[in-house]
Amino acid sequence: MTPIDARTADEALARLRALTGRPGAQFHPGQLEAIAALVDERRRALVVQRTGWGKSAVYFVATALLRARGAGPTVLVSPLLALMRDQVAAAERAGVRAAAINSATVEEWRDIEERLAADALDVLLVSPERLNNPSFRESQLPRLLDRMGLLVVDEAHCISDWGHDFRPDYRRLARVIESLSPDVPVLATTATANARVVEDVADQLGGDVLTLRGSLARDSLRLGCLSLPSATERLGWLSAHLADLPSSGIVYALTVSAAEDTARLLREAGHEVRAYTGRTDPAEREELEQALRENRVKALVATSALGMGFDKPDLGFVVHLGSPSSPVAYYQQVGRAGRATERADVLLLPGVEDREIWRYFATASMPDPERAARVIDQLGDEPISTPALEALVDVRRTQLELLLKVLDVDGAVRKVRGGWIATGAPWAFDAERYGRIAAAREREQEAMLRYQRGDSCRMEMLQHELDDPSAAPCGRCDVCAGPWYPTDVPSGVVERASVALDQVGVPIEPRGQWPTGADRRGVEVRGRIPADERAETGRVVARLTDLGWGGSLRELFAPGAPDGPLPEPLVDAVVRTLRDWPWQERPVGVVAMPSLTRPLLVASTAQTIARLGRLPLLGTLGLDPHVPRVEPGGNSAFRLAAVWGRFRVGPDLTAALHGVDGPVLLVDDVIDSRWTITVAARELRRAGASAVLPFALASVG
Repeated sequence: MTPIDARTADEALARLRALTGRPGAQFHPGQLEAIAALVDERRRALVVQRTGWGKSAVYFVATALLRARGAGPTVLVSPLLALMRDQVAAAERAGVRAAAINSATVEEWRDIEERLAADALDVLLVSPERLNNPSFRESQLPRLLDRMGLLVVDEAHCISDWGHDFRPDYRRLARVIESLSPDVPVLATTATANARVVEDVADQLGGDVLTLRGSLARDSLRLGCLSLPSATERLGWLSAHLADLPSSGIVYALTVSAAEDTARLLREAGHEVRAYTGRTDPAEREELEQALRENRVKALVATSALGMGFDKPDLGFVVHLGSPSSPVAYYQQVGRAGRATERADVLLLPGVEDREIWRYFATASMPDPERAARVIDQLGDEPISTPALEALVDVRRTQLELLLKVLDVDGAVRKVRGGWIATGAPWAFDAERYGRIAAAREREQEAMLRYQRGDSCRMEMLQHELDDPSAAPCGRCDVCAGPWYPTDVPSGVVERASVALDQVGVPIEPRGQWPTGADRRGVEVRGRIPADERAETGRVVARLTDLGWGGSLRELFAPGAPDGPLPEPLVDAVVRTLRDWPWQERPVGVVAMPSLTRPLLVASTAQTIARLGRLPLLGTLGLDPHVPRVEPGGNSAFRLAAVWGRFRVGPDLTAALHGVDGPVLLVDDVIDSRWTITVAARELRRAGASAVLPFALASVG
């Protein structure tokens, strides 16, 4: 590497001290080398350094020096809104003028354009999704590329489909990099990349890439793993010992419902905690992040939605209720803690249900070749919007959006004004590539199980998984030094946790709108569902993903589980769900759904409710034998079509409905898309029921 120019070193140090506000600040090993490579050599560099090392200092100082030399503004590609907020604030502290353009700031684009035109902006932060916005891609991006002084790709492991957090939108950056002038420096940064990911990212950067890699050891982190036999005991441990953990921190859960259940239980136990998930409103997310920074809460109980984008240097602890599927993902999440403290506590409380959750997410993230072919076949030269395309192909919206991104990156489709078109380029499913990725994911899961067993130092093992050559025993974790955490779970706390998890009754909101494109599937309805044909708000005992009754219900509905009468332990849960249901008018009769998979369970549940509630069992909906059974589709239009016209209200049930005055309880086993109960309720309302209250043992999701 070329010796660092003395002028560059002096200017960079002055900028660093302005950024940190510390007159005596010095560069960490590798920081000045990266800055000099960008500023003096205009190179492409990949920096792989631990969280808290100071990667943002590299690109902010480099930006300041390049701007002083007459270069254009820096474009910083950043994956998360929270991360953008932190980076804009950090830039302002360094005297670097920054602004962000993303889904939350689109209305500010005109002001940003004016600042760029006036050369009054040093850094523009852009979300990777914005790169494929047709207006931005066609109008603003070419002008930015002409003037760009530096391109920064933050969290660059997202580029690689070998990485734990691959995002298809990031793949488009390779095209942007190819279009840059050779003298425009490029910086990619990450804290979580093993050797395979580093190689993949370097290939996409192109040219002679300088890779600067430091030790990923985190001297402040004290790692541990405590295996407890049940969710009740894990929550009991956390409830008993959360207050003893240092400062404030994050409790990670694997699913939204687990995060919400845990936050509720901890609040009931007197802890100041809040839930933070992908369902949390963006404005509320920002408020919750600030509350944690200011230690106004003991913890946020979060899904992975609170990850790369959150920065609290003095975060005191990270606890995982359930294990991530990858040691690399785990390292990234625990890296939130102890960035500016001498000690932070990190504890994993794995669950027996973890592998089932890993399997679900791994399957959901892989493109399906048959679905991809259907999507490409439906597209042509005329743009089709995502909702319209959803009505033509049997793919749910979220899966369709992900699939379109993958096909876009592969060059088979393209997003334009008005929707999506096919490019005409041939596309074939790369089975070998995705097979290798699936095998890599399985190896990561096995490595996470080894981490739980504690065969070696926990920090050393995480470093090995990241191919860090400096990996060595840390001397602090529970393998090196013995358990640093209490292992007892007070019986009284377990009982309270058990009571909290024993809560039942999840509302099921009725469908109010027929899905777009249903008429293309032979269902002659559209628009709003008339009020006199609509179901009321229903109830299920629990969601299959819930921490409490979710486990028992997952066993009941597991593939291959036998059909049979309502299990005795569930009877009380059903009774309590109905007892606590805040209906405006009590049901006057019970109707059973016709089940093809669990007829004994549904019939037994309806009979039990009728007997214990002293209600007449009015009958069971019939199935029209002339309507062939088809497998349910992936999206709403196909799922509605699969049940449309199947249910019939026979003469005996019609007479029974006319013989009662009030709502009827419609009993089923599992509610998934809600289209089955929507269509069944419509038939009952049209046959004379004044109101229909759907009830089921479980819901999906």
